[in-house]
Amino acid sequence: MGFEIKSKENCKWDLVSLGEVMLRLDPGDKRIHTTRNFQVWEGGGEYNVARGLKRCFGMNTAIVTALADNPVGKLVQDLIYQGGVDQSHLKWVKYDGVGRTVRNGMNFTEAGFGVRGALGCSDRGHTAVSQLKPGDIDWEKIFGEEGARWLHTGGIFCALSETTPDVAREAMQVAKKYGTIISYDLNYRESLWKAVGGQAKAQEVNKDLAQYIDVMIGNEEDFTACLGFEVEGLDENHSKLDVSSFQKMIEKAVATYPNFKAVATTLRNAKTASFNDWGAVCYTDGKLHQSIMRPDLQIYDRVGGGDSFASGLIYGFLTGKDAEWAVNCGAAHGALAMTTPGDTTMVSLAEVEKVMKGGGARVAR
Repeated sequence: MGFEIKSKENCKWDLVSLGEVMLRLDPGDKRIHTTRNFQVWEGGGEYNVARGLKRCFGMNTAIVTALADNPVGKLVQDLIYQGGVDQSHLKWVKYDGVGRTVRNGMNFTEAGFGVRGALGCSDRGHTAVSQLKPGDIDWEKIFGEEGARWLHTGGIFCALSETTPDVAREAMQVAKKYGTIISYDLNYRESLWKAVGGQAKAQEVNKDLAQYIDVMIGNEEDFTACLGFEVEGLDENHSKLDVSSFQKMIEKAVATYPNFKAVATTLRNAKTASFNDWGAVCYTDGKLHQSIMRPDLQIYDRVGGGDSFASGLIYGFLTGKDAEWAVNCGAAHGALAMTTPGDTTMVSLAEVEKVMKGGGARVAR
């Protein structure tokens, strides 16, 4: 690898994530607008990576976020407890009793089935975490006193408000000062950016932050929308997974941002909501490493697949594995995460390693 990771012995945290944690309301096999019952989970693009590293891979992780201090916030907290991610840097914000000034984010998500794609409806305006400003978080304590080997954040957090990119930049600058590796998942969401300037604003923010990133993660749509890099030869449905085209795009990104020590992207062809071709690539040290491709992977709930890929990839790097092992770990973990409901992983390291080795789905007795 072209980057050096701080030793575990000198750091309290293997990884710290910066991002929003929402309450996901899941209608199961029904529709949002027709159901009478919801299952609740916690989730969020950046948080899911920390949870995957803790719950599946046994790493010490923490979340930097904010919640409104009310029963919904306490429910989200209780769900975070179950995932094992440390909350000592969670900022509680006084609730006004109505939600006029501060709220907790909610995300209503249908898993989709067959020709009916997954559908999300977010309710996350004026959330506590979107109101974070530079100076609100003691980054010197996190990276200087406690020590963190890795910082992870992404484009979802940075799209929440005018101030969240400034918070991310502040975190990255302090992390750099102490030699912490920084990863960033572009995670473009049109619904988040459209009210604040659309793709043009997304590119302005992400191009500015890209100078601090060691490991850049995203799919082909993310790299186009957030950084302006096109993958040639894709049709409008992004159904052609031409690895050589991805490599050309990644090489352009690395040439533009030589600070990128690794670039990773998932390869997904969503034939239907229930069956996807699935794989991933990681480019580092001038070489492209491709995971095993899984054609017609059956999907139970696709939300969080990319985040679980990121956590598996990062686990590989944190444990000193090579890029080929890391990208295969990420792809296997992402595949398994999409076999269970909710945004977050429900699988073990042993199950990930079994899938990496080509193990099948026979019953384990």
